[in-house]
Amino acid sequence: MPPQLGAARALALRVGRRSSPSYNLASATLLKRPERVNTRQFGILSRPNASRRAIPAKAIQWLFPPKRIARALSGRPLPQRQSLILNYAYRTAAVVGTGVGFIGALLVAFFIYDATTYKETSVTFGDCHVSETALSPPRGGPKNLPIVESLLDDEDTEEAKMRKTKPRLVILGGGWGSVALLKQLNPNDYHVTVISPKNYFLFTPMLPSATVGTLELRSLVEPIRRILSRIGGHYLRASAVDVEFSHKLVEVSQVNAAGEEVRFYVPYDKLVIAIGSVTNPHGVKGLENCFFLKDINDARMIRNQVMRNLELACLPTTPDDERKRLLSFVISGGGPTGVEFAAELFDLLNEDLTRRFPRLLRNEISVHLIQSRGHILNTYDEALSRYAEERFARDQVEVLVNSRVKEVQGDKIIFTQKTEDGNIVTKELPMGFCLWSTGVSQAELCQRIAAKLGPVQNNRHALETDSHLRLNGTPLGDVYAIGDCSTVQNNVADHVVTFLRGHAFRQGKDPETIELHFSDWRDVASEVKRRFPQAASHLKRVDKLFAQFDKDQSGTLDFGELRELLKQIDSKLTSLPATAQRANQQGIYLAKKFNKLAQCAPGLRANDIRDGDLDEACYKAFEYHHLGSLAYVGNSAVFDLGNGWGLRGGVWAVYAWRSVYFAQSVGVRTRVLMAMDWAKRGLFGRDLVSF
Repeated sequence: MPPQLGAARALALRVGRRSSPSYNLASATLLKRPERVNTRQFGILSRPNASRRAIPAKAIQWLFPPKRIARALSGRPLPQRQSLILNYAYRTAAVVGTGVGFIGALLVAFFIYDATTYKETSVTFGDCHVSETALSPPRGGPKNLPIVESLLDDEDTEEAKMRKTKPRLVILGGGWGSVALLKQLNPNDYHVTVISPKNYFLFTPMLPSATVGTLELRSLVEPIRRILSRIGGHYLRASAVDVEFSHKLVEVSQVNAAGEEVRFYVPYDKLVIAIGSVTNPHGVKGLENCFFLKDINDARMIRNQVMRNLELACLPTTPDDERKRLLSFVISGGGPTGVEFAAELFDLLNEDLTRRFPRLLRNEISVHLIQSRGHILNTYDEALSRYAEERFARDQVEVLVNSRVKEVQGDKIIFTQKTEDGNIVTKELPMGFCLWSTGVSQAELCQRIAAKLGPVQNNRHALETDSHLRLNGTPLGDVYAIGDCSTVQNNVADHVVTFLRGHAFRQGKDPETIELHFSDWRDVASEVKRRFPQAASHLKRVDKLFAQFDKDQSGTLDFGELRELLKQIDSKLTSLPATAQRANQQGIYLAKKFNKLAQCAPGLRANDIRDGDLDEACYKAFEYHHLGSLAYVGNSAVFDLGNGWGLRGGVWAVYAWRSVYFAQSVGVRTRVLMAMDWAKRGLFGRDLVSF
């Protein structure tokens, strides 16, 4: 044995004797006599470094710690007791104690944070500088109304003063499109003002759940001012009644404290119209006897009426016929809103009513769903529609297809139904509650704007925009429209014909006699895809289209043949769905475009570029991507992913449906409240209180 190893072994033995006796067994293995090695082949092992030849005793002592330290660093199992019960109790107490301690630490941290949110002293700002024009707005405009050029908080901070000089961006409405725009807009690029009669954003997809107490009303709303705080925006609780496009003024109306109507103007540099839509009455009489589901107040009224009918049906003085009428619930409209409300109503009656109310009520309750088409959820895949109808049939929800409502009276609903042999039969249905959910139509402001813009607005259901979401008939880059109040115009033929005429004039040719070869047609198709992204799916095989419309087999397309080709593409393009998904995508698109325009503004000013199609030069056209549709159908859900793909299922699909909407919620606050409401429903049932 080399002398160095012998000395190290003797030193280690002396240190081991001074340490804990329990470690002798572990140290014996380490101090085992080394085997003889081939020093010629592994010379480096037999000749340790000079720095390691003299190892201090204190350093060796750290290699062999006492028992309590070695136990803490060891990965060996916990000490075993002789009794299995004691072992189980020991480990259970350790796990429970750790959990209780962790939860206790969280509670202590929360109360410490909560204590910091209270302010014992009064918060004052001293003298606040407010612009004189904010306190006494000057008058002007076509109607000589006050023009709000400055707001009360425009000079509160240095950042607010800086934003006052930025372009004025006025947004009408506080729905999906507006909130998506506000969340993506860069701070300090615009002076933002939101005008809406409601000071909150409503998470509409979960509104049917709030009508029966599955979710609380406050869990679906987010204050607009909280969303605006990120970009330093302003909010005016008022209603827009008209727009003066030539003066760039929005006419706004509000009722003051004395109950008098007050009107004033709000100037803009860019205006975004996102006021949504209203329920389509379809010319049916008696809709004053129906309930609607567009706002949080509608959900509250429905909830009160449902509980009122149930409580009246419990009275011993209520006759049998009247009890059956009170417990007859009718939903007119088989779209997602009507289907989800019927499903939520059935869940309430089937899960909570049986435990809290007399059993007789469950036997006499009836739910009826009236649909004008051949299937409910007619925009979904047919297999998913049949699945929803089968679920409702199993749950004893009557689905009346091919039926149209003629009149709604106070105690009954009159409708016509087309039988299998084609005959039209008029029927009556007693009802104690009726929900009207049959499509949307234009709001009053949109109708006034369409009438003012004239022939360029010929859609009776929505305002028409171009592919950059600019309102047709207004100066380029001034007014935009998004959401349910708008529709993207699909007039590909007119735009490309205009483009070809300009191309022909530049070449000194007559546009009526110009002929396009295949290479020219390919360039035209690329231009169509760029200006109208929604037409790209119909222009995948330009060679087949060229051969199909080259009637005379001349190898060219003349003006008439090209027009027919583009008209066919126009006929295949459908209007974008009036959904929250579309409005959200349009809001995000506008925010990115506005950010890009603000970024390009210094360069445009330096080159004195003020007019022209700046949107086209700075950003691409809007392209809608359908991400699928989903609907809740009573302890199950259906997912229409498009192109014939779909999913359907029971409880797992319900959790997937909840997860999608949970992720789409506007903020952390609403997500926490929704999760708490779902947990309360599982633990304690739905809230059966009317207020």
